[in-house]
Amino acid sequence: MNPFDYACPSSVDEAVALAGPDSRFIAGGTNILDLMKENVLRPGRLIDITRLPLGEIASTLEGGLRIGALVSNSDLAWHPEVQHRYPLLAQAILSGASAQLRNMATTGGNLLQRTRCWYFYDTGTPCNKREPGSGCGARDGVNRMHAILGASDACVAVHPSDMCVALAALEARVQVKGPHGERSILFEDFHRLPGDQPERDNVLADDELITAVELPAEGFANHSAYLKVRERASYAFALVSVAAALDLDGNTIRRARLALGGVAHKPWRREKAEALLVGRRAEDGAFAQAAEALLEGSQPLTYNAFKPELARRAIIRALTDAAGGTAR
Repeated sequence: MNPFDYACPSSVDEAVALAGPDSRFIAGGTNILDLMKENVLRPGRLIDITRLPLGEIASTLEGGLRIGALVSNSDLAWHPEVQHRYPLLAQAILSGASAQLRNMATTGGNLLQRTRCWYFYDTGTPCNKREPGSGCGARDGVNRMHAILGASDACVAVHPSDMCVALAALEARVQVKGPHGERSILFEDFHRLPGDQPERDNVLADDELITAVELPAEGFANHSAYLKVRERASYAFALVSVAAALDLDGNTIRRARLALGGVAHKPWRREKAEALLVGRRAEDGAFAQAAEALLEGSQPLTYNAFKPELARRAIIRALTDAAGGTAR
């Protein structure tokens, strides 16, 4: 681990003023410290934001919920409003990591966690995300966990978050602050596909800080489900995960939301797939068509050719659970 400076600002403005290309914000540290220990990340300055007033959960004027960037994953998952109004988000959070990690991990940090691709973590192998221009070891290597959608020649890594898949389906917004003021980013636009710049996971500038995540008033409380398929029952990243949310009139779908995890560089949504469900009866035939549309153009690699079929079945199962009001 390289030497670094340490700062502990007392305000958001002070934290933003300290930020830059060679600095990193730190809160729970559940990912950034691992990266530093593995010599993947070598910041010149750590900016400790744990004293900033970003730890509240409060209602918004529009009837939604504002979640401070420093709210822990555990506090968020077990918050009464989240349990009651946004059970999809609670299910997703509780399916990830371990209780100990959820106690430390923060909302803002979850959005910014890096891929768990083993080539990214192994500094002895090529990785365009870690070292642009060095190549992608995973593309022709051991790629069981890797992307089947939205990948590029430069990178086939997947985003590891469970929480982010639910936030994408709920159409949350990310609130950030930088030296030029505040901005609000639709969750769908926050994370990037790799293209030829896989080192850029999201659209944040180096000197911008996430201050909150805002949920809309509609949480699909009665008909939503999060399904995670993984190698073992606990503390494992998703091979495929699905966040499914439905608004039903009897058995007819009025609105639908679908997001996939474990298949792309970001939570994967397609409006076309959701639109196919609107006006249809909530049954397997409609669910299968939506799954095909969501997975259209998938390009599996040598060792993850099972993923499209696994994802198709998971989508149908998650939609079935959501339609039945079955929480996982």
